[in-house]
Amino acid sequence: MEPVKIGLLGLGTVGGGTVNVLTRNREEIARRAGRAIAVARACARDLHKPRICPLEGIALTTDPIAVVEDPEVAIVVELIGGTGLARDLTLTAIDGGKHVVTANKALIALHGNEIFEAARSRGVMVAFEAAVAGGIPIIKAIREGLAGNRIEWIAGIINGTGNFILTEMRDKGRDFEEVLDEAQRLGYAEADPSFDVEGIDAAHKLAILAAIAFGKPLAFDMVYTEGIRQVTREDVQHAEQLGYRIKHLGIARRKEQGVELRVHPTLIPERRLIANVNGVMNALLVMADAVGPTLYYGAGAGAEPTASSVVADLVDVVRTMTTDPTHRVPHLAFQPDAISNLPMLSIDDCETAYYLRMLAEDRPGVLAEVATILGNAGISIEAVVQPEPPRGASQAKLIMLSHRVFERQMNEALAQIEALESISGKVTRIRVEQLDGD
Repeated sequence: MEPVKIGLLGLGTVGGGTVNVLTRNREEIARRAGRAIAVARACARDLHKPRICPLEGIALTTDPIAVVEDPEVAIVVELIGGTGLARDLTLTAIDGGKHVVTANKALIALHGNEIFEAARSRGVMVAFEAAVAGGIPIIKAIREGLAGNRIEWIAGIINGTGNFILTEMRDKGRDFEEVLDEAQRLGYAEADPSFDVEGIDAAHKLAILAAIAFGKPLAFDMVYTEGIRQVTREDVQHAEQLGYRIKHLGIARRKEQGVELRVHPTLIPERRLIANVNGVMNALLVMADAVGPTLYYGAGAGAEPTASSVVADLVDVVRTMTTDPTHRVPHLAFQPDAISNLPMLSIDDCETAYYLRMLAEDRPGVLAEVATILGNAGISIEAVVQPEPPRGASQAKLIMLSHRVFERQMNEALAQIEALESISGKVTRIRVEQLDGD
C-alpha cells in the first residue's frame, strides 16, 4: 500500500523534529497507523538554511500554496505559527479536501470555531494535540480518555517560560528581570517575551482546554489574563514561608452559574505534586467526577516532544481517513450539535483566596484598621505575618492570607485599604488555590 503523503508548512524546530520522528520511527508508525507516512513536500522561507533533519526525498519550496495544493499531499501539517497566513492556508487545505494537523494554539484559539465548521462541512479532520502543552497528550486524555466523566475543573502550568522564571526566582533568589534575560539567552523566551510572561500563550491554550472539557465554543476573548511581571522575589519567599509555591496557572472551572477562565500567578500548597513541577516543564491537573484528580506532566515544548504530538495526530488521521466522518472523534470532544454556549463568568464573579502584601506605617492600630475594612467586606483572614522591619524603618511589610471570597469583594476592600493614610502605594494581591477537589 502506498504511503500517505504529507506536506509540511514550516521546517523550523517542530518541523525538523517531525521529520526526524517520522524517519526514525517509520516502521513503528506504519504498524500503528496501518500505512506508512512520508513527507512529500515541505515549505520553508530559506531553502539553504541548515536543518536539524534529513531532507532526502522531500520536495522543497518557498511557496506554501504549492504544498497545500499538491494533489499528492493528503495531510497538511501547519507549523508556521501566527494567525493570518496560517488561517488562510488551513482553510484552503480544508476546502481542497485535505486533512490538517497543526501545533498552532493561537490559530485554534482564535479561529477554531470557523476552522472546525469548515472541516465538518468538507468531511475532513483538523487535529491539534501539539497546540497545548507540547508533548503531553492532554487533548486526547480529555477528549477520549475521560469521555465518561464530567470535567469539573482544569488547572495547569502550560507555559514553560513562565515556569522557568518562577522556579529560578524561588530556587536562587533572583529577580524577575534578571531571570527573564537568562531565559532569552537560553532560547526559552523570545526577544519580545510578552506572549509568555503576560499570559497570552497560556490563555490561548486554556481556551482550547475549556472548549473540549466543557463542550462549549472556543472563547479566547473571555479568558481573564494576568502575567507574572508583578511577582517579586519577596513574594516568592513569603509564599515559601507560608507553605506555598507561586505558579503561573491557567484555570478553567465549571460552576452552576457558568464557566470561569483565568490565567494568573497563583499560590498553591507546596505539598501538591503540581507545585513541584519546575523549570520549563508543563503539568495539568484535571478534576473529573468519576476518576477524580489526574495529573499530566511532561515537556511543553521542544523539537521532538512537540513532534511526538504532531506525529500522534498524523497516525490518528491516517487511521480514520477511510471512515465515515460522522464516526470520528469530534474536534471539540462533544458532538457538534451538542456544543453549548455556557454562560461565561467575569473575574469579579470568581471565588478564590488571596495573598496580600502591603507596606504600612509601623505603629499600633494599623493592622486593626486593615482588619476592620476586610471584616466589613465579609473577608476573613487565615494568616497574618509581619516581618521584622529594618532598624529605624518607619514602615513595615504586612502579609495576609484570606479565606475564599468573590473577587468583587476583594476589589472593594483593597480600594478602601489603599486609601488609608497608613498604607503606602498599591496592595499586591495574588490569588490562592488549594487544588484539592473543591
